[in-house]
Amino acid sequence: MIRSTLLVCFLILFTISHTPGAEPVAGIGPIGDVEQLHTDFQFTEGPAKAPDGTIYFTDIPADRIYQISASGKLSVFLEPAGHCNGLMVTADGTLYACSMDGQLIKIDRKTKQVTPVAPEYKGKRFNAPNDLVVDRSGGIYFTDPHFRAPEPLPQGKTAVYYRSAEGKVTRLIDDLKAPNGVILSPDEKTLYVIPSMQAEMMAYAVKSPGKLGPGKLFCTLKQQNGQSGRGGDGLTVDTDGNLYITSGLGLQIYNPAGKLLGIMEFPEQPANVTFGGEDNSVLYVTARTSLYTAKVKTTGHQFPGK
Repeated sequence: MIRSTLLVCFLILFTISHTPGAEPVAGIGPIGDVEQLHTDFQFTEGPAKAPDGTIYFTDIPADRIYQISASGKLSVFLEPAGHCNGLMVTADGTLYACSMDGQLIKIDRKTKQVTPVAPEYKGKRFNAPNDLVVDRSGGIYFTDPHFRAPEPLPQGKTAVYYRSAEGKVTRLIDDLKAPNGVILSPDEKTLYVIPSMQAEMMAYAVKSPGKLGPGKLFCTLKQQNGQSGRGGDGLTVDTDGNLYITSGLGLQIYNPAGKLLGIMEFPEQPANVTFGGEDNSVLYVTARTSLYTAKVKTTGHQFPGK
């Protein structure tokens, strides 16, 4: 009986700590093992790479933004941080962040001064901004679902917004239950929106900055056994336009035509992902209590911003 109990405990620990033995995704990887870079966080999110190689990510319940230097040193960058979720650093080094306390902000990486760039819409705070992407005109697409938002919802509905370089905020999409991840294609002609409460991932033609065409089905996420209607969370894109969407099954990787290339597994369920490393071919994956890395054959797209 004792031996059986020990065996069960070992298997549980093995499942938590060991890299899954899934086959690599053809043409992508990972190359070698998935590595747990840091752990013992509460809930990690929002990884983003700066031009100098620094990686930033958030721990939402702990109300912190962490940074990892190019040499690999981990430190707290900002605390408190407005319960930030999604992050993005533009080519000029500006750090933009979705504060789940109800606004879109930018942070000076040297002084750590926080400046609201979209504090409200029509006189009311946002629900809880979740993820963002900055286009080459300097405009910002961002999602505003209900997660961690007060009830009733300040905006009355969940939506996707655009904050122009001049500061004007426009509501673009309001017919998705929980718009979560958001990103542009490398040519910035398509905006992808990843809802969390439906399996269907959406794509919108970008007619001009902040102007979208009708939504179209991009792909339908694979589901865990016994589940249906589960969506994605965060995502990133490589230079070939392949999307890496975090889900309950791991990173679901789709080509620009919406074809599933494969699923990359992690020891914990991933929430978000970005590319980093010297050659921008290392995936940094925030997954529950940890930050993981995986070397791949592809190269991440770097959004220039303005």
